[in-house]
This record gives sequence, structure tokens and C-alpha cells, in this order.
Amino acid sequence: MSAVSQAEALSAGLNQLTGQDPDAGHIERLLDYVSLLQRWNRTYNLTAITDPMEIVTRHLLDSLSVLPWIESGPLLDAGTGAGLPGIPLAIMRPDLQVTLLDGTGKKIRFLNHVQRELNLDNVTTVQARLESFQTELAYREIISRAFADLRTFGRAARHLAHAQLRLLAMKGKFPEKELSALPKWLQIDSVEKLSVPGLQEDRHLVIMSVIA
Repeated sequence: MSAVSQAEALSAGLNQLTGQDPDAGHIERLLDYVSLLQRWNRTYNLTAITDPMEIVTRHLLDSLSVLPWIESGPLLDAGTGAGLPGIPLAIMRPDLQVTLLDGTGKKIRFLNHVQRELNLDNVTTVQARLESFQTELAYREIISRAFADLRTFGRAARHLAHAQLRLLAMKGKFPEKELSALPKWLQIDSVEKLSVPGLQEDRHLVIMSVIA
């Protein structure tokens, strides 16, 4: 599949998500990220999705479907893996300070390379697990795309909680059982239905906060 068709699909998808014509620089950086992901994936096994168009839909546009709910930051991407959704969000929102958190060294090495190659000054990488991550920075949002269930996510992030913190969990089907199993100290603020251009599958964003 040609790079031109990737750019067209990405541009059309971003237009659908934002209602605006995307910036050419954002498109270029996002596709550069795809190229780096494909190149490193051959050795590092970062993603099971290898088709370029599938990467655009299932990784880039899926990650960026949460854009309307991302506030001013700073943002912590917990269990970021190959940098999803943190890298796409950082590219589209250069004003947003993004920390990419993952416990696997090879993934952090890849993310450090991406940060340097794409000159992402608003990105910081940290090798740690969420439950043991210590910081003095008061994050506005902690987002997770590939974490475990909601209860586990909330428990792992609880020590970072403050009055303004929101937990954003990206899910597929509506997680009814997970929502019903939440402890009383974890409050459901809203569950948003996401629409990913080109993807005919259920996607939801669960927004939670920790009650002191």
C-alpha cells in the first residue's frame, strides 16, 4: 500500500474526527511514526498489526478518537507499549505535555528513538509500572489503551490521585461487568461512545475519578 493512500486515509479520518482539514506537518509526523513502528517491529515485536493501512486505522485513528476529551494536561499514558495513544496525541497536540510510561525496556528504547527522530519536545519517557511510578508532577489525566480491567487500572493509579485527576480508560465493547465491579472510591464520571473512522467495531472511553 502506497504512502499516498496512507496519507489520504489518515487525512480523511482526521477530518472526520476533528471537523477540520488536518495540518500537513501532523500528517507527515504521524506517518513517520508508522514507518518507525514498522521498522522496529521486525526486531522488537511491538505490534501484531503489520499492514500499513490497518496501523493507520487501528492504531492512529483509534488513538486519536479520544481527542475531544483530552484537556490541558499534563497527560500520563500508562502502559503505553509502542506509544499508543500517547505519541499520536502528542503529535496532534504539541501544547500537551505527555509522559509515556511502560515497564518494558525495549519499548522505552523504541519510544526514545521516536522522540528524537520526530523532535517531540513535549514527550517524556519513563520505564516503570504504573503502580510503582513516583512523581511530583500532578497529572491532569492518566490514560490507558491496553491496561487490564477498570478496577485494576484504578487501583494502580490511586496513589497518584488528587482532586483534579481524571482516569481515561479506552475500551472496546461497553464494559458493563467491569463498571459494576468498581469499588466505591472509584467514581464513574461518564462513558463516551467513540467513533473510529474506517473501523466498524465498538469503542468506548470510560472517564473516572478517585474519591478521597
